[in-house]
Amino acid sequence: MLVRAFIPAHITAFFVPRFHDDPLKAGSLGAGINLDKGTNVFASIEGGTLERHIHAAFNGEPVGKRDAEITYYVAENLVPEDFLGEVEIWQYFDFPNGHGFGNSAGGALGTALALSYAFGGTWLSAAKLAHEAEVIHKGGLGDVVGQLAGGIEVRVKAGGPGIGVVDNLFFEDYRVLVVPLGPLHTREVLDGDVVKAIEVEGSKALDALLKDPRPERMMVLARSFAEGTGLLTGDLMELAREIDKVLKNPSSMIMLGKGLFALLRKNEVDDVKSLLADLGVPYDITGIHWERPKVGRWFEGGSE
Repeated sequence: MLVRAFIPAHITAFFVPRFHDDPLKAGSLGAGINLDKGTNVFASIEGGTLERHIHAAFNGEPVGKRDAEITYYVAENLVPEDFLGEVEIWQYFDFPNGHGFGNSAGGALGTALALSYAFGGTWLSAAKLAHEAEVIHKGGLGDVVGQLAGGIEVRVKAGGPGIGVVDNLFFEDYRVLVVPLGPLHTREVLDGDVVKAIEVEGSKALDALLKDPRPERMMVLARSFAEGTGLLTGDLMELAREIDKVLKNPSSMIMLGKGLFALLRKNEVDDVKSLLADLGVPYDITGIHWERPKVGRWFEGGSE
């Protein structure tokens, strides 16, 4: 059996971490955007061997447990102990790892959904396990619940699936510009002194967004959060100011990655492309994924 799951890439605009000894009660408040590109997970399940084997690969390259702790944690909990066969998990990422696109959560949730589809389970139980794996191994706090919600999401109560509460903003006609320039490791930021500033600025941004829940307001607040926490500085700040010159709404920093994102109207796309081509920086422009993730059997030829 071959099962495919698609999980949208998820950009966090601003956030407030909420830590707890119970992984399902840990999470984050904040807001973010789900993209039409993201993580595709293929799970191949073949019985008939004498032992139970689980293998994983990222973008076609095999990875061991040390480099894929989250994926193996999910798989070990979902592949039955008495299953005798080969389970191969292939994860393909549209965006680079560590750049703030929720790849870790995408891999965890995609693996959980694909294996639950194959071996039995529910969306909620799969999502809970993915969130638990993310929290335990410090992959992230709020991406799983954000990806489940789709669209432009607002996390109004922290926690994993079944505990956290996620709302959505109405939007139309927007595309998303992303400029991925380099990685920032979540665990390093969340273990640092900047957490106090994130808690203060993130709480202010969330309160303000709930009073005026519009995508345009979210971008203003995201930029204020990025600057107020001291995360957006130097060359990245200069690039953001250049991008702002051709947009109505401000750009902001991808949380957490060394990169920028912005909401674009159709009439702004050509100007942005021209600017970034002149500056020689990598970029992508994609749509907003407003549905839940997708999972189903994958047949030869790519049809579902």
